[in-house]
Amino acid sequence: MLIAVTRAVSPTLADCELTHLPRDPINVVTAIAEHARYEEALRSLGATVVRAPAEPTLPDAVFVEDTALVLDEAAVITRPGARSRRPEVESMATVLSAYKSVHRIESPGTVDGGDLLLVGRTLYVGLSSRTNRAGLAQLGGVIRQWGYEVVPVPIDGCLHLKSAVTQVADDLLLINERRVRAECFAPMEVVRVAPEEPDGANALRIGTAVIYPSLYPQTAERLERAGIRVVSVPCREVAKAEGGVTCCSVVFEAPSQSGPPSVA
Repeated sequence: MLIAVTRAVSPTLADCELTHLPRDPINVVTAIAEHARYEEALRSLGATVVRAPAEPTLPDAVFVEDTALVLDEAAVITRPGARSRRPEVESMATVLSAYKSVHRIESPGTVDGGDLLLVGRTLYVGLSSRTNRAGLAQLGGVIRQWGYEVVPVPIDGCLHLKSAVTQVADDLLLINERRVRAECFAPMEVVRVAPEEPDGANALRIGTAVIYPSLYPQTAERLERAGIRVVSVPCREVAKAEGGVTCCSVVFEAPSQSGPPSVA
């Protein structure tokens, strides 16, 4: 059973943390409508959408990816690099504990899920303003017991590793090479974002398709030419909050008999 954990858009989204973008007015009503389209896309690709409890006072809470890494073996609850985001993790831990055993990143470590790119048994970890080496070391200490390799990756000019690179097929990455070097992921093949769309490297792979922002049509064409099925969704308001399509869900396979507190 494919599970996609999401969370409602907070009415305080306009107060989100920002690192690389200037603050631009966010229309929360539009953001809510866009998020509904996103959840519809998840369902259309076979995912069961599970809503984590709403967090109306936490502006960035819709970006559930940053709170957890979910593997076949267990879930790792992160410790976000932005202090304002740390209260988001407890409700996610409760939801994920219905499916997996739970491990945690502890102080002084910080890890944002947006910095974690899992390709097979290799976990690439972006060293960003949100993920530090103490967090990297703790994460490696947890997951190496299951045979995963942990590879640190420097990034430049963006919030998270997945702002610069995401996996779109078994042997294929979507990448902005101005922000992360393709050699870090050899021998994987790459599709490069269109030069006019530097923020277009964030795609959410679901099976043989990707959910992808309608903001970046030239890069979408490149993906389609590479044989990738693109499911387009609007996400203009989330993009103003430095968010993307991977940010708004935690997707994993779970035993069919397990179950969450609530399903949207």
